[in-house]
Amino acid sequence: MLKRQWIEGRVEAGCDEAGRGCLAGPVTAAAVILPPDFSSDLINDSKQLTERQRARLRPIIEQASVAWAVVHVSPQEIDRTNILHASITAMHRAVAALQVRPEWLLIDGNRFRPYPGIPHTTIIKGDATVLSIAAASILAKTHRDELMLRLAAECPGYGWEQNKGYPTRQHREAIARLGITPHHRRTFQLLPQPTLF
Repeated sequence: MLKRQWIEGRVEAGCDEAGRGCLAGPVTAAAVILPPDFSSDLINDSKQLTERQRARLRPIIEQASVAWAVVHVSPQEIDRTNILHASITAMHRAVAALQVRPEWLLIDGNRFRPYPGIPHTTIIKGDATVLSIAAASILAKTHRDELMLRLAAECPGYGWEQNKGYPTRQHREAIARLGITPHHRRTFQLLPQPTLF
C-alpha cells in the first residue's frame, strides 16, 4: 500500500514526468492532488503497470482527484534548454495549471527547481511509495502515450505506436532509413556512434 499523504492534513500535489529518455516527442508532466481519504490498491508506479492497467486507472484518478493537470514540453524546447530543465519546467507548468493551489509539492526523484511560493520535497522512487506521485506518473504516461499514437499516424514508419519514441532498435533503424522529423530531439544521440577500431 502506497503512502496516502506525506504529512496528514496538508494539501499536497504529487508531480512526475514521462518521456525523459525518448528520442522523439515531448516530455510530459502531471500534477495531482488527491482527496485525503482516497485509497487504491491498484495505483502504483506507472512503469510497474501494464498499458491496460494504466488505461483503466486514468479515469479513476481524473474523476477522484481534487485537481489534476498534464503539460507537454516540446522537443524544440528540450533542445533549447536540456532534458532536466525541460522536465522541471513541465512540472512547474502542471502545478500552475492546477485549479486548486497546493500547500506542498511532492516530487519524484532528487532534482527540482523551487516553485514560487510552494515548498517541496523530492522523494527518490516517490512514484513507488507515494500515492499522489504514482497517480501523477500514470497520468503523465497515459497522456503522453496518447499523443505519441497521434504522432505515429502523422509520421508512419518509426513505430511510435509501439515504442512511444523511446530509443529502440526499430526506432533507430527508421531514423537511419527515413531521417528525422520535427518531433525528434536533435540534441539527443539519435543514431549509435560508429565503432572505431
